[in-house]
Amino acid sequence: MKRIVMPTDWIAHICHEANRAIQLITEDPSPSPHWDEAPHWQRVSAIAGVEEAQRGATPEQLHEAWCEHKRAEGWTYGPDKDPDAKTHPCLVPYDQLPVEQRVKDAVFHAIVGALR
Repeated sequence: MKRIVMPTDWIAHICHEANRAIQLITEDPSPSPHWDEAPHWQRVSAIAGVEEAQRGATPEQLHEAWCEHKRAEGWTYGPDKDPDAKTHPCLVPYDQLPVEQRVKDAVFHAIVGALR
């Protein structure tokens, strides 16, 4: 089978939309907008995640890198995702994430692995 190779931003777009689909199915109270409507910071975050996965990061390491990136930009833990207040309920250690959040990391990782 021929390997599919795509540009990083295309892979990030696919990962973002897969993540959004999981958010909708699990009735996330604050689902991400479609890629074309996503704020710049959200697209940059997805691209950074793809680059981490391409370097061999595991789903847990992807989450840790995401947390580091968020904290560096001033985000903190909060019970609700609020871009204006820069709070996010997933700014916790990987083992404290709800299963549906860990599934999103695993799906993101699998997509990158299939398309890199």
